[in-house]
Amino acid sequence: MTFVVGLTGGIGCGKSSASQFFSDLGIDVIDTDVIARNLTQPYGLAINPIRNTFQDTLITVDGALDREKMRNLIFSDSESRLKLEKILHPLILKETVRQVAQTQSSYIMIVVPLLFETNDYDNITQRILVIDCEEQQQILRTMVRSNLSEQQVRAIMATQISRKERLQKADDVIINDQDIDYLKAQITQLHHKYLILSEEKPDTGI
Repeated sequence: MTFVVGLTGGIGCGKSSASQFFSDLGIDVIDTDVIARNLTQPYGLAINPIRNTFQDTLITVDGALDREKMRNLIFSDSESRLKLEKILHPLILKETVRQVAQTQSSYIMIVVPLLFETNDYDNITQRILVIDCEEQQQILRTMVRSNLSEQQVRAIMATQISRKERLQKADDVIINDQDIDYLKAQITQLHHKYLILSEEKPDTGI
């Protein structure tokens, strides 16, 4: 039986911290950002398609994706962003499905930052968990964490659906606006809920 929870949230809301707590509880976590990084390392499966589309403008001297150049390009040129997504998203989905088939825990957590912006995971996830906080918190956290300007963070947020839409689409919401213990307590509570749901859910065939 495979019960899959999709974890998402806006940038800076604390998806990584939340997913780590689920992992600490013994849950298999599949992070699509990690998959994307592996695909864009030297000799990664996405490198040749990216080179064919963008030439060497986005490739470093060692053959990896130049993330800073990529970020600057896709947040200033929506057409380029769509081209890159067309390359990466199918490869990420394929690897995610492969990893889901190999998991052993009671339920599975898939971390997908753009879960609501794509329909790729509709047939994989049975429940959606949103990690949420105020937009100003998102901005401040991301500026500190990633050394980005407020303008850069807002440009990233502009490519994501609004906070209101995200909350409307969620099955479960964790508010990550206090300390780490508050976040952990909410996750522990949801973990027990998901264990019960995973026992009740019929086999999806994944």
